[in-house]
Amino acid sequence: MSRPVVSVVDYHTGGEPFRIVTGGVPPLEGATILERRRFARAELDAFRRLLVYEPRGHADMYGCHVVPPDDEGADLGVVFFHNEGYSTACGHGTIALVTWALDEGVVERREGETRVVVDVPSGRLETWAAVEDGRVRSVRFRNVPSFVRAERIEAAGRVVDLAFGGAFYASLEERVEPGELPRLITLGRELKAALEAAHDVVHPLERELRDVYGVIFWQEEGEGPLTQRNVTVFADGEVDRSPCGSGTSARLALLDAQGRLPRGEALRHRSIVGSEFTGRVVGEAEVGGIPAVITEVEGSAFRTGRAVLELDPADPIGEGFLLR
Repeated sequence: MSRPVVSVVDYHTGGEPFRIVTGGVPPLEGATILERRRFARAELDAFRRLLVYEPRGHADMYGCHVVPPDDEGADLGVVFFHNEGYSTACGHGTIALVTWALDEGVVERREGETRVVVDVPSGRLETWAAVEDGRVRSVRFRNVPSFVRAERIEAAGRVVDLAFGGAFYASLEERVEPGELPRLITLGRELKAALEAAHDVVHPLERELRDVYGVIFWQEEGEGPLTQRNVTVFADGEVDRSPCGSGTSARLALLDAQGRLPRGEALRHRSIVGSEFTGRVVGEAEVGGIPAVITEVEGSAFRTGRAVLELDPADPIGEGFLLR
């Protein structure tokens, strides 16, 4: 890669970073989002490393390439990236991306509520931005159908539930506090590896949507509304500072199947840093013969900066490194 100069706009959603590429990267080739994702992985991965790795990023950085949608039914498309590769879903990123698109005029912003349709690797998402006094206050997205893959399966000496919310997540109850993070990161990696070694975790309709993306550790925090705190360890030991949008959908599928959350009622989902998403089940569906639910998740994103990132060809560190 010759001397790249890449422009980005950074946001955070619930404390979780999201780096949006706005220039300097060649177009992602392909007719669909999944094809563009494959192209990015095969041909443009040096840019992911440049944008995620230290010293320009860090092990917990997240970001995206903005791409055309699959067809005229959507407003824009997105290919997500993180420290390990390219995810199939990203709820906090969707909230940040829609906020950016309205802030920058990529999609016309209207006072009250603005509908934005986004094509992500796992499917097409409807989103609604609440706009007050010309500012995006929050974004609510309706996710692809979410479903329970398995309940109470053994892995690495623990019993976990497995559900899909745009990606596959294992979840189990654990103490969620910042001081517990080293232990939870280690356990998350162990569980992910054990589950993938013992089970073929794959979406029934799209084989590219596969493997255990993350492990959600959660704890109860009260009723009325149902409140839980979680931390998601995903990719290669990456820690989600937000309540995890697609993970929230996976949790909602489990809570619905367990009869713990009546449809239409809110889950108050807190993160390890205290930020919150609101999630609810708003309908039902079926995925390859598996009962599924339609979920909505709402949160807020805030711009943190703009940057032009460069790589000096003489820099011995090159695209960078990761420390964990």
